[in-house]
Amino acid sequence: MSLELDAAAQDLLFRTARTANTFTDEPVTDEQVKAIYDLVKYGPTAMNTQPLRVTLVRSPEARERLLTHMSEGNRAKTAAAPLVAVVGYDTDWHEELPKVFPHAPGAKANFDDAAEVRHGMGSFNATLQIGYLIIGIRAAGLAAGPMAGYDAEGVNKEFFGDGTHKVLAVINIGRPGPDAWFQRNPRLDYDEVVTTV
Repeated sequence: MSLELDAAAQDLLFRTARTANTFTDEPVTDEQVKAIYDLVKYGPTAMNTQPLRVTLVRSPEARERLLTHMSEGNRAKTAAAPLVAVVGYDTDWHEELPKVFPHAPGAKANFDDAAEVRHGMGSFNATLQIGYLIIGIRAAGLAAGPMAGYDAEGVNKEFFGDGTHKVLAVINIGRPGPDAWFQRNPRLDYDEVVTTV
């Protein structure tokens, strides 16, 4: 076998894992979320920037505020999910460089007046971290329903009013409910994706 993970772990994380569209009402605890984060925080980002920021939407009032910005096709499942996470990136991620990239003390200054570069690096690296987060959710035995169907400007104003964070996705999290899966769509084969030069 070419992989170190056993077949059960491969299935849990990839082969049988699916994007859930319905959920049971079993709660997702803070302890589960912390365990997920404590695992996925080790995923690599450029310069160890770690720009991902996660807002857990737990209260009914916050859920209602979020639902007003979700596309019609995503509202019902977002309303019913045990936990919803608004995930985005910190536009001022460079402020953390002295802590997370300590061997380069002058690194932060390189980004102080480079908002466009910070946007590109922040959104790219946080998107990588969202992928790690989804795998971590699966590792906890839960299902994730990541979505991009929302009014980004509205979500940003509602949850990131100070303008320093930008939403990248909304993720429903929980145990899969009845009829949680759509039929799995085909995947591209190795030879359609990988080229050797």
